[in-house]
Amino acid sequence: MYVTDKILPELPAPSNTKGIIHWLKTNLFNGPINTILTLFGLYLIYKIIPPLIDWAFIKATWVAETRDQCLGDDKGACWAYIRNRFDQIIYGFYPNAERWRVNLAAILLVLLTIPLFFKKTPKKVWLGGFILLVFPFIAYVLIHGGWFGFKVVTTDKWGGLMLTIIISLVGILMALPLGTILALGRRSHMPIVKSLSVVFIEFWRGVPLITVLFMSSVMLPLFLPEGTDFDKLLRAMIGIVLFQSAYVAEVVRGGLQAIPKGQYEAAVAMGLSYWKSMFLVILPQALKLVIPGLVNTFIALFKDTTLVLIIGLFDLLAIIQNVLGADSAWLGFDTEGLVFAAFLFWIFTFSMSRYSMALEKKLDTGHRN
Repeated sequence: MYVTDKILPELPAPSNTKGIIHWLKTNLFNGPINTILTLFGLYLIYKIIPPLIDWAFIKATWVAETRDQCLGDDKGACWAYIRNRFDQIIYGFYPNAERWRVNLAAILLVLLTIPLFFKKTPKKVWLGGFILLVFPFIAYVLIHGGWFGFKVVTTDKWGGLMLTIIISLVGILMALPLGTILALGRRSHMPIVKSLSVVFIEFWRGVPLITVLFMSSVMLPLFLPEGTDFDKLLRAMIGIVLFQSAYVAEVVRGGLQAIPKGQYEAAVAMGLSYWKSMFLVILPQALKLVIPGLVNTFIALFKDTTLVLIIGLFDLLAIIQNVLGADSAWLGFDTEGLVFAAFLFWIFTFSMSRYSMALEKKLDTGHRN
């Protein structure tokens, strides 16, 4: 046996354990089945991706004044169709002269939200409270009008991406606190509170959203005094909030059940009341645990807004399908419209997903095993 007291220099890793060849052998060609699947996947990519790129970019028509300029055997996608009706896709039937009000509300929301992403921003709680409690009224005054000399723009003229975002934001901001209260009620030791919460949650989870929208549009006015004019958009928002809060409640309840019993006992030992222990000790931990579930629920809500078409509201998808598709000047290019709508939905949902991942990483306290 040879023994030495000298520190030998580090040797490079063997050439067959690093580099692109090693990665390919380990991940894509590490067996007969994986090799066959890899080759089949490459074949599908070859058959799908090049024709798709050719249609969407290389042979696409980007600028055209009429649909005839997009027609032809060697023509690809007609994005001029989207370009010429872009304002209508974004604003719906909102008057052209008043669209600056929508833009101003969107800019204000972005400017108010940006400081929340920086750690050193002072008074974040106050800023967040202003966004949640005060800004909705400012946005309503700007978009709807009727105050400070703004012309009234009724909700039947709201549409497109603007309407989709409004319904989604209202649904998210209202369903989260209501769902949290329902989750606490379902775990309450008071029989009446628990029973009411269970009945509410199970009722709204047991009916499809399309039925809820029909009920809010047709049946809700029947319970109001005769002659009461109840806005159609407001009816839809109430139905969506009640429906979504039931799902949020179950997600939050899962987080509450994941908190160790010792946390509850520690809050009681500190002399905290029920509400203080919930809002200062339990809920912050529970909501952190259920961020993926909450974001998944909110993404589903954002996509489910397309169902408002059944009660006569023209959101993003409805504008493309029912308005632009029926435009005789650009008839026959529905595919481009649907692809564009899918792209916009993907942008928003992907952004929500990535932000939730960043938020999880930021709030991670290292309690994993």
